[in-house]
Parts: sequence; C-alpha cells; structure tokens
Amino acid sequence: MTTRWRTAILIFDDVEVLDFAGPYEVLSRARTEPGVASRRSDATAPFQVFTVARTREPVRAVGGLQVTPDHGFADAPPIDLLVVPGGFGTRPLLDDAEVCGWIARTAAGARLVTSVCTGALLLAKAGLLRGRRATTHWGALELLKTTDPSIQVEHGGRFVDDGVMTSAGISAGIDLALGVVERVSGKAVADETAHYMEYRR
Repeated sequence: MTTRWRTAILIFDDVEVLDFAGPYEVLSRARTEPGVASRRSDATAPFQVFTVARTREPVRAVGGLQVTPDHGFADAPPIDLLVVPGGFGTRPLLDDAEVCGWIARTAAGARLVTSVCTGALLLAKAGLLRGRRATTHWGALELLKTTDPSIQVEHGGRFVDDGVMTSAGISAGIDLALGVVERVSGKAVADETAHYMEYRR
C-alpha cells in the first residue's frame, strides 16, 4: 500500500455544503479494495481527508450548518491534494490576503490542486489558473473571466483538468472528486467508489 494522499478541504463561512461534503464523501470512502467491508477500515484508503480553515473555530456553512475544522492554517500538516470549494463566502475572500496567500503557498507544495464551483475564483485570485482552461458555477463564469482574463473559461462540462482541476457548480464536485480518484488509483477504483455511493458517473 502506497502512502495515502494527505487531502485538505478548505472551509470558510458561507461555504456551499455539497461543495465540500461531496468531495469529502468520495475521497474518504474511496478504497483500492472493492466491497462494503473494505470501508470499515482505512487499510486500502488512498486518501487521508481533513478540513482546514483559517482557525479551528467553527465555520458556518450556507444554510447554517456548523462545521468544526480539523486544522487551522497554523497547524495543518503537509498537503498533497488541496480542494477549494465555493459558495457565497468566496466573494469576501477574494480580497483576503491571508487566505489567498495560504492557498498559493499550499498549492506550491501540493501534488494536485482542485476547486469546486466558485472555489475557482480563489484559485484564479491566487494566480493558479493563469493561462489554463478552467470552469466554475454557471452563474460565475463571467466573474472568473474578469478575475483573470488569461483563463480559457469553459462552459458546460462537469469538470476541467488542465493540470489544476476545476469543476462546475455544487454537485459537479462529486464528479471532480471521482476524477481525482481515477487519476490517483485508476478507473476501476473510481467506478467502484461511485457504485458504492450509488452514484451514476
């Protein structure tokens, strides 16, 4: 068994619930050994998934759900895979130097960087989508284009993989996360993870 990918999902006030919970479910339930029984341990889990926020104080997601982060910026472990979700809370963070700086520094040391929905705006602001193809929620495609005009904004797909992986809105984060599983562990593992979740890829 190879070392598990340390997978950080950024959370913040007014984060969209499914944006972080969908990828969390996919990546935390993926197993290289098929079947229900394999999910009872982490022995064949390719990902170690945790949440990170500015501090370890509870975050209030869209709809009022309160989530306590596993780590703050100051105590987060090394990160192989970064997932940046979206939600209305991304807008004030576009002018937040601390958060955008953390994303940029974390991305520099990560093996793979991804976003869900309007999390792409934060990646763009951090300079991580410069000259790349990318997508976001349909309601923010124009904002993504104006945030960094060098981005080739793609419409209509579930996710785009141009070195950095970005997804369309909300539920598309599940498709993106299954794409990550396929990239890391192969199509058979991704398909079996979707089957376990009773999700149609």
